[in-house]
Amino acid sequence: MIRRVEHLRHLLTASCLAISLAAFPAFAQAPVQNSVPQPQPIVDTVPAARDIAFPGVMAIEVDATDVQRAIFSVKQTIPVPQDARAAGRFTVLYPQWLPGNHAPRGEIEKVVGLTFSAGGKPLAWQRDSLDVNAFHVTVPAGARDIVANFQFVSPTASNQGRVVMAPKMMNLRWNNVSLYPAGYFARNIPVDASVTWPAGWQAGSAMRAKRTTGAKVAYERVDFDTLVDSPMFAGAHFRSWPLSDKVTLNVVADAPEFLAATPDQIEAHKRLVAEAEHLFGARQYDRYDFLLSLSDEMSGIGIEHHRSSENGVGTGYFTDWAKGPGSRNLLPHEMTHSWNGKFRRPQGIWAPDFRTPSRDDLLWVYEGQTQFWGYVLGARSGLFSFQDTLDALANIAAGLDRRTGREWRPLVDTAHDPIISARRPKAWASWQRSEDYYNEGMLVWLEADQIIRRESAGTKSLQDFARSFMAGRDGDWGVVTYELPDVIAALNAVQPYDWQGFLQRRVYEVTKEAPKQGLELGGYELVYVAEPSAYIRSGEAASGTADLSHSIGLTVDREGKVTQVMWGSPAFDAGMTVGDQITGVGGRDYSGDALKAAVAATSSGTKLELLVKRGKRYRETTLSYKGGLRYPALRKTGQGETGLDRLLAPQTR
Repeated sequence: MIRRVEHLRHLLTASCLAISLAAFPAFAQAPVQNSVPQPQPIVDTVPAARDIAFPGVMAIEVDATDVQRAIFSVKQTIPVPQDARAAGRFTVLYPQWLPGNHAPRGEIEKVVGLTFSAGGKPLAWQRDSLDVNAFHVTVPAGARDIVANFQFVSPTASNQGRVVMAPKMMNLRWNNVSLYPAGYFARNIPVDASVTWPAGWQAGSAMRAKRTTGAKVAYERVDFDTLVDSPMFAGAHFRSWPLSDKVTLNVVADAPEFLAATPDQIEAHKRLVAEAEHLFGARQYDRYDFLLSLSDEMSGIGIEHHRSSENGVGTGYFTDWAKGPGSRNLLPHEMTHSWNGKFRRPQGIWAPDFRTPSRDDLLWVYEGQTQFWGYVLGARSGLFSFQDTLDALANIAAGLDRRTGREWRPLVDTAHDPIISARRPKAWASWQRSEDYYNEGMLVWLEADQIIRRESAGTKSLQDFARSFMAGRDGDWGVVTYELPDVIAALNAVQPYDWQGFLQRRVYEVTKEAPKQGLELGGYELVYVAEPSAYIRSGEAASGTADLSHSIGLTVDREGKVTQVMWGSPAFDAGMTVGDQITGVGGRDYSGDALKAAVAATSSGTKLELLVKRGKRYRETTLSYKGGLRYPALRKTGQGETGLDRLLAPQTR
């Protein structure tokens, strides 16, 4: 009976399946067509910037007294233009594309508590769905201005971003604490700005105070473009030194003892100003303020502005002067930008507002030549010694030679790196490349200088180009833009040569090695020696790293953690990578000295054996390497004073 029931069940199942297939023949023959969407046009509802006057004056009031929680509180009054009142909608923007950053680095995520009101009554607002830095505010009939209130919650730790407020100092950046109306060039929007500082603090800026009421300081009226270009450093421990009749050095520090600059140190900064103004032959600013922080609490920085610069270094800038040049090439670099980058600016980098994207193709001029003149001015002023400058150039050239990524990625493409990688850490920087337009751009311009000297029989140099191309009129702190053909024409005006072909090969094509020809034309060659220079030793001491990139191909920190591995190096071939931890060397505990000694011993045939930890696993690794310790240096090949010697020699003494 059971077998008969099972037989009937099988017959019934087979019959049902046959009926199903017969009823739905199409299902067996072709799949159902999936639903598919179609794109809709993207409509930008934010008014485009126009070169017309803004009808009114914005007022920005910043309360910067909450140093314990690092919070800036802002009240901003913005006049409403007639057309916005008629439409019932007014659009305001938060700065996104920031000059000197070469990328969209506005910190909109730190703007909180945002409200708008008119006549004391709250207003509705909506963030733009396409541009999250734009806010559409509903304005009632008759409203002549709106008031925005918000806080900028600045980072309290470095993993949140750059720390700009510490218990004893701060860096007030106006792009962090202000909005601006859409539809106008930033240079056409007048602003009255004021700041309430912590009691007893002093501030430095290219802007000047017009009125002080207690701890509240009201500053001179400027346009919004100038406001964003005029950051402020303030602190409880503050000193300033005049470096010329137009230039001031303003310094804030974690503690007063770090402000103990010697007369000789200040004289070196005065020579920097004199050498820079002599180099360019004009002072296209009405005043210039170095803003310098000496801090282990507030993050470092180096950002150029037309009449000032933001410079943040460690506390020992003055007090550890004898230990090496440290960060003393920072101020020469940033001041050079007043001419190259701020006054003369690539057309693609100049923008009418802070919403327009930057086109960075000419950063090898903007930053590369600034890097070049920064090192030259450092040497000419004495901020860097002549030997330290040679050692720095050797280290830079050798490091760029390790950048095997040049085989697939030309120098010009690295100009897009601020947008591509946003300066995030890279596991394989030598193969990925980074912002090489700085240092490799410098070597390109060094070669251009030496070519001009050779072709003109020593009568001209790149300084002639700088004076003709970068300099403006005294007191003219406007902007003059340029394109690549303008650069080539200006070079040819100084010294006829195939500059277009030269730049094509150096900048726009892939190469096998770094452009070291400028060093060779200047009477020096790159060599490798067994002992590091004082420049390298001081850099290792300051950073806490051991640089073995020119031997086994890696750098390690004090604890033996690998911070970089050169692509194609012995360390790379042994499978090592960033984040590995070297825990043992030759059967003994790790130390930096032990690792260096073991690398040195490879020149006599000793194997380099390491115990390496990655995560929770250990492995024994033997590196195939026999070259010993190798450090870069420059060796003079010419007789007497060479082209590089003349380039670095002081011009005003």
